Amino acid sequence: MQIDVYDTYATSKQGAVIHFDVFVERGTGGDKALEYARKWLAGIGEDPQKLDQSHCRYCHSEHANPVVQGTIKKDGYYILQMEGCPEPVV
Repeated sequence: MQIDVYDTYATSKQGAVIHFDVFVERGTGGDKALEYARKWLAGIGEDPQKLDQSHCRYCHSEHANPVVQGTIKKDGYYILQMEGCPEPVV
């Protein structure tokens, strides 16, 4: 599966930078990636309305590994947490 990667930055309620990538199936589009980014932010207790399209930008396309593919098939997207993100629940 080919995916599009959207490099995304938000600001937490405490003013810290939250940096993450949104992976979507190739051709999904920026509006949908932004929707998924906001959904994820709401899920971690942050304000999704502070995120606008200029902070969720297409970066590149790549081939997804099996874990990413499975999550995209199930949820429509995959979040790669990078900086300032909460610890993943295991």
